[in-house]
Amino acid sequence: MLLKLLEENKVKQPVKAKNKMNAKKKALRRQRIKKGIRKKIFGTADRPRLSVYRSNTSIYAQIIDDERSLTLASASSRIKSIRDSKGTKVEKSEQVGKTVAQLASKVGIKSVVFDRNGYRYHGRVKSLADGARSAGLEF
Repeated sequence: MLLKLLEENKVKQPVKAKNKMNAKKKALRRQRIKKGIRKKIFGTADRPRLSVYRSNTSIYAQIIDDERSLTLASASSRIKSIRDSKGTKVEKSEQVGKTVAQLASKVGIKSVVFDRNGYRYHGRVKSLADGARSAGLEF
């Protein structure tokens, strides 16, 4: 019946994408990748872990000592100085990288292990890392 109506009205059926990944599959994929990364990366007092979290609107970075389960420094694009500045999300994530590197140098941290947290090293994650490197943090 539906096909007859479609033929009469000459309406095309919607075409489904073959390799379309829905949000649930994407989140599960990121969790699986994150688990594999966290097996290999561990932050110590000498070389803590720089962890990145990326949401649709913001980006967050923490420097974590996993031995003591302690956050040593953190920054995000939601702090007032970065939030009020003009620019794209990529530019703001570079500012977050510079801010977290400055906070780390105040605490006495010079080198870190970079934890991309299952995200691709591309776009905002890459610009955060580049900003931290330009401010003097070593990976």
